[in-house]
This record gives sequence, C-alpha cells and structure tokens, in this order.
Amino acid sequence: MRPVRFVALGDSLTEGVGDPLAEGGWRGWAALLAGGLADTSAGESVAFTNLAVSGAQTRDVLERQLPAGLALRPDLVSVVVGVNDTLRCTFDIHAVAARLDAVYGAFTRQGAVLLTACLPDPGAMLGLPGALARPLARRQRAVNAVVHALSDRHGAVHLHAAEGAWLTDRAMWSADRLHPGERGHRQLALRFHARLAEAGLATGTAPAPEPEFPVPTRSASLWWLATAGTGWVARRCTDLLPQLLTLAADELRHRARGTSARLDLRATAAVSAALAALSVAERQPDAA
Repeated sequence: MRPVRFVALGDSLTEGVGDPLAEGGWRGWAALLAGGLADTSAGESVAFTNLAVSGAQTRDVLERQLPAGLALRPDLVSVVVGVNDTLRCTFDIHAVAARLDAVYGAFTRQGAVLLTACLPDPGAMLGLPGALARPLARRQRAVNAVVHALSDRHGAVHLHAAEGAWLTDRAMWSADRLHPGERGHRQLALRFHARLAEAGLATGTAPAPEPEFPVPTRSASLWWLATAGTGWVARRCTDLLPQLLTLAADELRHRARGTSARLDLRATAAVSAALAALSVAERQPDAA
C-alpha cells in the first residue's frame, strides 16, 4: 500500500520552532499531524517531508520550496506563511497575493489536498506599543484576508488560527511569544486533524493534546531569549525597524488628526485590488 505523501511548506512555525525534540532540533505541528494521518493498524503509512525554513517569506516558498514540493507529488500539502512578509520593509500585499495564488494553484492542479491557515498578529503577540503594533496588525489582517479568499478559491482545508482563547494562554506559547510551545504546536495539529478527519482525509489517531516533554524552565527560556531569540530580533530589526518607525509616525499623525480610519480603508482597498488583479489575470487566457 502506497504511503500518504504529506509535504509541509512555510517558515519557522511549520519548521517547528518552539517545539524542541529531546535529542535536539525541532518537531512542530506538521510532524505531529503527520503521525495521525494514517491508520497504521490497517497497514497505512505516511511519508512526511518538511521543507519549511525559518525566516521564509512568500517569495522563498514560491521560488525555492514549491519546486521541491511539486517534485514529491504530495497527496496533502500545507502552505502556512506570511508573517515574515509583514516584518519586512518590502511588504507588498499585491505580491503576497500573487505568490500565494501561484503556490496554491500549482499544488491543487497537481491534485494535492491543500492545508492553509491564517495567523496571529505578531505585534500583539510581542506586546508592542500601539503605534508600533497597529501597522503590523493591519498588515497581518491584509495577509489573512488574502489567505481566506484564496483558500476558498482553491478549495483548501483552512484553519482559523488568528483568533481564539489559545492566543492569550501563555501555556501555549514559547519564551519568544511569537512561536507556539509544544502545547501550542499540538493544538494546531489537533485542529488540523479534526478538519481532515471530518473530510475523511485523516484516518489515524489524533495527536495527544498534552506535552510529551517537560516545559522549559524559566532560566532555560531566558537563556534562549538571550541567545537565539536576540539574534532573531536583531536580524529582523535591521530590516524592519527603520520603516516601522516611519509607519508609527504616520500612525500618530493620523491619530492626532482623527483620520486613523483612512489607514484601515487604504489597507482594505489594497487587498481588494490585489484579489481583483488575480481574477483579471485568471480570465485573460480565456479571453485570448
């Protein structure tokens, strides 16, 4: 019996950051989900490949991960990405939409079942001050709106992970407040498994909700933040911080004038234009 081929694409969330293995490295929600896709007692099995890389943006998924993923001809593929795009000065919702549409379409045309998710706002998770957090929140809402629309267009199994009690439950999150801990990764795997089981696409046992490994001590968490965590923040701040300060200044100016709503309307209009452009591009070959 041929194994179910499951391929995961994305960034550090799917790579598994925050869910450490006892022998080192990361496991993550996708690996946990893979373990529950097939009924091993019936002779079923899963061939799982994780192509996700920490720091990946939609461009990286399109240009690097997509070709490798297509070559594996997956039965099931997860594409969860977008937060890193919001943390860059090059953020462009039109480009994000076009890349995601291309990736989703390539896999669905090949016959794969597509898994997608909307994601939490990084500014809120980090507890940034309002003027700094609001521009990031606006960007993440834009990405989520695009993911929602394209997931529907491509018939994806979509998970609403941008809201819910799990966001404010500290037990779900790692020390950096951006990545889930083991319990949080298990929550994501469980929710995806439930959606797939409802559709008859997961026949194995659902992942256990409780952690397998001890929760890191406070000292271990602080050490991680002082080493790897500090490096993560430094790499992103070099690129994002100058623009984020500009965005914050613009935010404060609009707030002082009472015109903050214009920023939200501008972001909503950009999402609509990005999706409309994809629809036009999709119709053009037929028109020719």
